[in-house]
Amino acid sequence: MHFWLMSGRHGPAIRNLGMAEGTAHRVARAVAIIRSDYAHPLRIEHLAEAAGMSPSTFHQHFRSVTTLSPLQFQKQLRLIEARRMMLSEGASASNAAYAVGYESVPQFTREYGRMFGASPVRDIKIAQAKVHASA
Repeated sequence: MHFWLMSGRHGPAIRNLGMAEGTAHRVARAVAIIRSDYAHPLRIEHLAEAAGMSPSTFHQHFRSVTTLSPLQFQKQLRLIEARRMMLSEGASASNAAYAVGYESVPQFTREYGRMFGASPVRDIKIAQAKVHASA
């Protein structure tokens, strides 16, 4: 079984996971930085340096590990956190947008709708209605 996994098309990726300083671990360092600082502008050079890679190599490996670019990853984190703030803390869409680093509420609303399929206000109303219906 191990031989089959290691010699298959995903073998290099699987071997890389086991290496102490493999690509996945190096990208994980950058992911940790993005997660802790998602509300601030993203500096690719800083992330690449943390991963010990050039910016172009970093982009390539980041996408191969996460299936997203660093900016897409940050955007998803921002939107998920904003949704959490609106649902659990009762934050308004504009307050949540600014809290997670958006400078424009219309931009936040567009990206939120693309990710969750509804505007922030509508999505939260739907989620709250589901909670009240199940209670």
